Amino acid sequence: MSSFRNNRIVIASLFLPKTAAVGEDRRSGAPTPDENRFLALSGSANVPQPKSPLRKNFPGPLSSIVDDLAFKSKAPTPSISPAAEAGNPFTTFANLSAATQPLQDAATALLNATIAQTPPTSRKHQTTHTDSQGLQHRVSRKGARSSSSRRNGFDIKEWHIEANPHCNGGLNNAVNSVGSKMKRKLWVGVLGTQTDGFNKDLRDNINKRMRVEAESVPVWIPDSEFSKCYDEFCHQVLWPCLHYAIPDAPKTKLFYESASYQQYVAVNQKFADVIVENYQEGDIIWVNDYHLMLLPSLLRAKLPNAPIGFFLHVAFPSSEIFRCLSVRQKLLRGMLAADLIGFQTANFARHFRQTVSRILSYEALPKGIQTPERFVDVAVFPIGIDVASLTMKRRDPEVTEWVNLLHQRYAGMKLIVGRDKLDEVQGVRQKLQAFEMFLEKYPDFRGKIVLIQVALSTTEENEAQGGVADIVARINSRYSSLTYQPVVFLHTNDLTFSQYLALLTVADAFIVTSLREGMALRTHEFVECQEGRARPLILSEFTGSYSYSGFRSCLPINPWDARMTSQAIYQALTMSDFEAEARWKDLHNHVVTQTAQAFVTGFLTRCIRVHLEHENQLDGEGDKRVVQKLDVARVLPRYKHSRQRLLLIDLEATLWLRDPLVKGTSPPKEAIDVLNALAEDVRNNVWILSGLRKSGVLDEIAKAVPKVGLVAENGCFIKPRPVAGKPQPWINMVSNFNLSWKPSCLEILDYFAERTPNSFVEEREASIVWRFWTGSSDDSSDRQWARRQAAEAQNHIFDSLGEKYGLRIIPGKNSFLVLPNNVSRSSAVGAILAPGGPVHTPISMRPPWLSTLDTETDLTTDIDFVLAVSGDEKLLRRLNELDHAETVSTSDSGTDARWKLEPKDTVGTLSQFAKTA
Repeated sequence: MSSFRNNRIVIASLFLPKTAAVGEDRRSGAPTPDENRFLALSGSANVPQPKSPLRKNFPGPLSSIVDDLAFKSKAPTPSISPAAEAGNPFTTFANLSAATQPLQDAATALLNATIAQTPPTSRKHQTTHTDSQGLQHRVSRKGARSSSSRRNGFDIKEWHIEANPHCNGGLNNAVNSVGSKMKRKLWVGVLGTQTDGFNKDLRDNINKRMRVEAESVPVWIPDSEFSKCYDEFCHQVLWPCLHYAIPDAPKTKLFYESASYQQYVAVNQKFADVIVENYQEGDIIWVNDYHLMLLPSLLRAKLPNAPIGFFLHVAFPSSEIFRCLSVRQKLLRGMLAADLIGFQTANFARHFRQTVSRILSYEALPKGIQTPERFVDVAVFPIGIDVASLTMKRRDPEVTEWVNLLHQRYAGMKLIVGRDKLDEVQGVRQKLQAFEMFLEKYPDFRGKIVLIQVALSTTEENEAQGGVADIVARINSRYSSLTYQPVVFLHTNDLTFSQYLALLTVADAFIVTSLREGMALRTHEFVECQEGRARPLILSEFTGSYSYSGFRSCLPINPWDARMTSQAIYQALTMSDFEAEARWKDLHNHVVTQTAQAFVTGFLTRCIRVHLEHENQLDGEGDKRVVQKLDVARVLPRYKHSRQRLLLIDLEATLWLRDPLVKGTSPPKEAIDVLNALAEDVRNNVWILSGLRKSGVLDEIAKAVPKVGLVAENGCFIKPRPVAGKPQPWINMVSNFNLSWKPSCLEILDYFAERTPNSFVEEREASIVWRFWTGSSDDSSDRQWARRQAAEAQNHIFDSLGEKYGLRIIPGKNSFLVLPNNVSRSSAVGAILAPGGPVHTPISMRPPWLSTLDTETDLTTDIDFVLAVSGDEKLLRRLNELDHAETVSTSDSGTDARWKLEPKDTVGTLSQFAKTA
C-alpha cells in the first residue's frame, strides 16, 4: 500500500494553526505542544490556556457556572490591561425582556447584580487572546469578540507565536494525531491578523521563525483584498450556498452578482504562488475547504505532475442549489484539477458528482469524474477526533475538579448542553424554541432543568442572523426565579477547555439542532466524555454525522419540528439506564473507529495511490499520454506462442458501426467471418460484449457464430460458449434485482423526450437508453439544449430512483444508459473468469480485482494471453492489472489502455490475428 511517511505534506488551509501575535509574550506560561493538540478540537476556537490554581474553598452555594467565572475574575489585575469585557455574558440580553412581569424583572436583575459585582478584569481561563497587544484577528468580523485594538507603531522584536483561534481546529487536531507518521509537513495559510502595517523586516522575520518553529509559511494578502474574499464571497456567497441558505433575490443581489469573486481568485492565486515557490519534488499537496476551491487548478497549471488532494470539510448541496452560483463552472473546474476530491459523507460526494454531470456534462461514475483531461477520484473520508488525546485530557485533575463543582452547583438538576456558532445554519434558535416548548409541555421539569448553551466566537452580524437573544430573554424572564435560570448562555471566552469537557461529562443530554452541517465532531467528544455515564445524544438529521449507521443510535430530530425536538428532550431525560447504555455503546464503537488518524491516513494514502494511477496516463511533460496505435507486429508473437487465449471484443462502436436510427440491420458479413475464424482456433475463448438486448440481433449473432460467448445489456445477461458442443441458454445476472423502477424511469424519460426534438427511448429487459441527440456532432445550440435536458433527466432519475433501487447512470456523448448498480461489462467478465461462478467455462483464471473469490486463490492459470478491444475504460483499466493482457481502446477519449485502434480498422486488425496459426 502507498504510504505518505516519506513524503512532505503541504497543507493549504486558509488560516495557519499558529499565528504571529504582535507584542511581547506575557502570558503566564505558554501552552505546551501537548496542550496545543487540543486547539479548537472539533473545529472550535477553544485555545487551551495555562492551568490556574483551582479554588478549593467556595464562599457559599452558587447558582450557576457563571458565578464561578465571575469569582475567578477577582484575580489580581495583570500588567497588561485587557480590552473591556463584561463579567456577565447575559448582559447582551438584559434589555430585551422589558415586557416581562415585575417579579421576574426583579429576579433577573438580582441575579445579574450578584454575578456582576466584580469589575470586569482578566480571567486566567480566558480562551481568546485579547491580552496580546496589537493583535487584531483579521477575519474582518465587525464586532468580533476575538478582536482587539491595533497598535500603529511597534518594535519588530515584540511579537511571538501563539495558537491561532481562527484555524481549522478539526484539521489541525487530525494532523497532530498521526504524530511521527507524518514526518515532514508544511502549513500554508494566512496569519489571521491585519498585516498591512507589517514592514518588510517584520515579514521576513515572521517568515523565518514561522518556518522553523511552526512548520508554516504565511501567505501575505492585503487586508482589504482578504476582507472582500473572506467576509463577502466566502461568508455571504459560498457559505450560504453550501448550507442550503440561498437568499431571496429581491432582498439581496450580493449572492448572485458579487464582485468579490475577483478577490477570491486573487487570494487563491497568492496561495498558489507560495506553494509553487516552496514546492519540492515528492511533496503531496493537500488543499482544504471552500475558501480554496480554485487552488487545485492554479497549482496544476504550474505543477502538472504534483499529487494534489482537495477535501471539503463542510457540506456540498444539491445541484439545484449549487447551480444558482454565477461562477459555478469555474469553481467546479478548479476542484476537478485535483487527483482526489474528498467529502465527509456519501451524500455530499453524490451531490458533487451529480452537480458536475449536470453543469459540466462530464461522465460521473461512482468512483469519480471522467474529465476530458483526466479521471478524478471522488471519495468519502469522514473526519473524527483523536480519541486517545481527548481521553488523556479529560482525566486531567482540573477537569475532575470542574466536574465535582458542577455536580455541587446543579445538584438535583438535569443539564442539557449544546455548543454551536450563532449563525442561522446552526439552528440555535430552533433549539431554544424547542426547549421553550418543552418547558410549556412538561411543567414538572420547570426549576429542575437547565440548558447550557455554549456559543462559539462569531460576529455581531451572525448573532443577529441567528436570532437567539429574544428567545433567551423570553425564556429566562418567564421561568427564572431568585435561584433558578433555565438558560445559561456562554460564549467560548467565558469558559476553558477543561470546563467544556466537564460540561460534556456531567450533561444529561447533548443536543445538536443544525439545519445543515458537515461532521458534528462535538458529538464525538460528548460520546467519549460520557464513558461511565452513557447519557443520550439528540442529533439533527441534517448533520453529516447522522448519515453514518453508527450514529443512528442517537435520538434523531428534525430541527424544524419543535414538537419533535421537545419530545426528544423528554425522551432523553426519562430514558432508562439500560437503553441509554445500549445506545451509547453503538455511538462509542463508531467514534473509536472513525478517528482523526483514520481520516488523515485514509485521505493521504488514497491521494498517493490515485496520483500514481493518473500519472501513468501522462507523459513526462504532464500532458495527456499519447497512446500508440495498435502495433500488430509487436503483439502477434505473444499471441502466436500462447497456449490459452481470452479475446474480449466490443460489438457496437468497435466491431460494428451501428446506426441506432436504422432498425433491422445486422453486423457486416466481414465481422461475422472474422469472429468465426478466431473461434475456430481451439486456443481462443472469444467473447462479444454488447449493450443490446439479448433478443433480436444478438440471437442472430449467436446462431451465426455458435462458438462465441455473448454478453448483453452491458453485463445484465450472459450466454456462455457451448459446452461439449451443446449451446447454452442465456443467464440472467440481475435476477435478484428489483426491476420495478423501469415504469417510473420510462415515465421520466418520456417526459423529457417530448421536449427534446428527434430523441427517443430504448427499453431493454433490464436497462433503458435515452438517445437525446441524433443529429450531427457539432456543438450547435440544439445539441446544447439536448445535453441540458439529458443532464436534467439524469438528475431526476438519480434523485427519485437511484438510491431507492440501486441504479447507476452511464452517460455517453449523445445518449445515456440506466441500469442496475454493480452490473457492468467488467462484472460480466469477472463472472466469465470465475471458476465455480454462474458461468461454467473451461477458463479458470481469476484477476486480482475480483472480490467474489477467496483471496488466497492461486492466480497461476492456463490463460497466458488476453486481448481486449473495447471502449469501456473501466474494463480496460482493470484488465491492465494482468501482466499478460493487451488492452486496446476504440474510444476517442482519454484512456488507460496500452493501445488505440480506430473502430473502422477493427475487423481488418482482427483478421491478422485470425490468420496467425
